[in-house]
Amino acid sequence: MSLQMVSAISNSSLIQPGFSLLNFGGQVFFFGQKGWPKRSCPTGVFLLDIKQNELKMKPAIFSKDSCYLPPLRYPAICTLRGNAESDKYQYIIHGGKTPNNDLSDKIYIMSLVSKNSKKATFQCIEKDLAGDVPEARYGHTINVVHSRGKSMSVIFGGRSYIPLGQRTTEKWNSVVDCLPSVFLVDFEFGCCTSYILPELQDGLSFHVSVARNDTIYILGGHSLQNNIRAPSLYKLKVDLPLGSPAVTCTVLPGGISVSSAVVTQIGDTEFVLVGGYQSDNQKRLVCNTIVLEDSKIEIVERESPQWTPDIKHCKMWFGCDMGKGSVLLGIPGDNKQMISDANYFYILRCRGAEEDEEEELTAQTCSQASTEDLGDSTPFEDSEEFCFSAEANSFDVDDTDTYNEDDEEDESETGYWITCSASCNVDINTWVPFYSTELNKPAMILCSSGDGHWVHAQCMDLSESMLLRLSEANVKYFCNEHVDLNKGLQTPKKVGQLRKQPMKPLRKKKAMKLTPVKKSFLRRLFE
Repeated sequence: MSLQMVSAISNSSLIQPGFSLLNFGGQVFFFGQKGWPKRSCPTGVFLLDIKQNELKMKPAIFSKDSCYLPPLRYPAICTLRGNAESDKYQYIIHGGKTPNNDLSDKIYIMSLVSKNSKKATFQCIEKDLAGDVPEARYGHTINVVHSRGKSMSVIFGGRSYIPLGQRTTEKWNSVVDCLPSVFLVDFEFGCCTSYILPELQDGLSFHVSVARNDTIYILGGHSLQNNIRAPSLYKLKVDLPLGSPAVTCTVLPGGISVSSAVVTQIGDTEFVLVGGYQSDNQKRLVCNTIVLEDSKIEIVERESPQWTPDIKHCKMWFGCDMGKGSVLLGIPGDNKQMISDANYFYILRCRGAEEDEEEELTAQTCSQASTEDLGDSTPFEDSEEFCFSAEANSFDVDDTDTYNEDDEEDESETGYWITCSASCNVDINTWVPFYSTELNKPAMILCSSGDGHWVHAQCMDLSESMLLRLSEANVKYFCNEHVDLNKGLQTPKKVGQLRKQPMKPLRKKKAMKLTPVKKSFLRRLFE
């Protein structure tokens, strides 16, 4: 095993705990950036270009018939093949967290449509599901099993927010372990079926799962309810006959107490377990080899790499499987760095140099590496999960397409958790819904002053009826800091009205009185 440090050029702040990697044809693609995608890469999917120990990120594009894919962190990801021997595959993405901390219950299928020396084009399709659809979650795993010529996906574990009816002000954004149900997903018909197995008593998250043929092995994991990392090892066997599927679970000895570990495959039946945590305040620096043969699993300790002092002494680490026996690891940067949230990155290669030339492995792995963010667990487990497959090779891609995050606007200026005004009191860690229309994020309204900026409705002391009226009416709104200024600019000065003299009414002419002489004269005149 060899460990090599790589330098991320100008955009390492996008790579944070919870990211995922996708391996298409030996090229590694990054997914799950920090914050919402920007105009330089609206898809949020990047090619990782590693040359001379330097890591660059180059935007990828989606086809016109693709759906929208939000940047999901800590999702469950695995490969989907037509059959166990097929060389063509897609990626399944389920669940995860959005930048607004909303949890997703959607499932996406990603495939590579085309690639050339400059761009890679993906197709992303959202799959409609029916039946026992899994609730929104993160920190779980998804695997594909093959039995009797059929294939199904298996979803297990993870965490979700407490039910809406049980939320209180103090525990509004608290998370709990999902019920230990096993979900079978048939992608051909879009049907989901849940199974409750007596052997699975406690919910697990950030565990490791390894699948081969019709069997899945679930190793380790963290239970929030009991706050333990039990040395558990479960064997799930899925039989897919012509009728209803059958799922059985067996508790095996020889498990490992670990959460947030990464699994990478180095042989047809051989895997390497790296990283993770063995307690709330202790990383797991030991590595293990996992061998799957004849429906059996063997876990043995193997020689670990020479960890650097930075890795040994840091309190948190995170990473992801890059495929073909390579793992991308990250640790927090020191305070001397100009970018406060920048990280140091390493590539751990678990195979020999001669083995890297072998053909791509066909077995499938899925690991949820990482634990929880600072808001959901101890600071030591800030890494949350990861899972993917990819390879750290050099790519012949034009450097002119390299993503430069310096060209983008600051994410802190555009999110829901900004400081909207001098009197703003909205804090992501303490915020609770104020209006009946709010759930996971505060209501905001656009101030039309200048180029416009967003403010929290609660900070502006808007009543709910006024907020609804402003959202429905086509009128401009000005926040408390700009309302007086804009009144002065837009209201014309008062001008005294000119007094007009009223017109005199016309006098009626009096009727002329005729004397007897005048009457006789007029009579003779007209005769």
